[in-house]
Amino acid sequence: MTLPEAAPATGSRRVLVTGAGGMLARDLVPALRHAGHVVTAMDRADLDVTDASECLAGVEGHDLVVNCAAWTAVDAAETNEAAAFAVNAVGAANLAAAARRAGARMVQVSTDYVFDGAATEPYAVDHPIAPRSAYGRTKAAGEWAVRALCPESWVVRTAWLYGAGGGNFVATMLRLSGERDTLSVVDDQVGQPTWTADLADLIVRLVATSGTYGVHHGSSSGRTTWRGLAQAVFEERGLDPDRVQPTSTEALALPAPRPSWSVLSHDSLEQAGIKPIRDWRAALAAYLADGPPA
Repeated sequence: MTLPEAAPATGSRRVLVTGAGGMLARDLVPALRHAGHVVTAMDRADLDVTDASECLAGVEGHDLVVNCAAWTAVDAAETNEAAAFAVNAVGAANLAAAARRAGARMVQVSTDYVFDGAATEPYAVDHPIAPRSAYGRTKAAGEWAVRALCPESWVVRTAWLYGAGGGNFVATMLRLSGERDTLSVVDDQVGQPTWTADLADLIVRLVATSGTYGVHHGSSSGRTTWRGLAQAVFEERGLDPDRVQPTSTEALALPAPRPSWSVLSHDSLEQAGIKPIRDWRAALAAYLADGPPA
């Protein structure tokens, strides 16, 4: 079946990207500029999203705000929920209020952690949220704030991000492959490894459309486990995947509960005529072909 094309918006935009020092923003900023947008990139030193007055001043003069600023230390959030809430919820609310005042649109990047992780089918965008961790609760609050304060907005949930702009699971596996004979990796969590370059491309395509406001899922197609991802990394480098041994989430005894199921449905994108992100394995091969540091 041929999907209808989403209606294009006209002209380039003046875009503010927050959290510019993070892994996603490092791919998103050049992708937006390549698409013809004029981008202002601000990291935490440039803009404190927890300060409402700074957000008002920073957003002024922009047509679009893409919020990549986030507290992403999942385990640390369990004992610092107020601090995580300040960034993930209050910060998102401050930017959304500033965007609405400036007449701007907004993209809020969110997470699979807003779900309980107990499903067996891909989570639809309208599936009831039920976060089990402090991180998930604060990101869910940020989603609500953005949708309430800036109706002309997109919430893009993603999962299992990796990229060249920062530390991540793939980079860790590359490093450990040269340091250890065998590795033990969790094999009871299922999700969609997502390259930040692919997510950046999706965001650029999404904001180029009209009539698509709301929640969408920006994760790779397909699914695997963390062990499956580690084995794929080994295979792509010509290494023996059997060096990656299975272990359980319970054995790690981490402070924050992890979703055992993080597979997200892309039906809302397809219904809007927007092509979802490619299969995770094809993306991984492309990422490794670019020569990330081992």
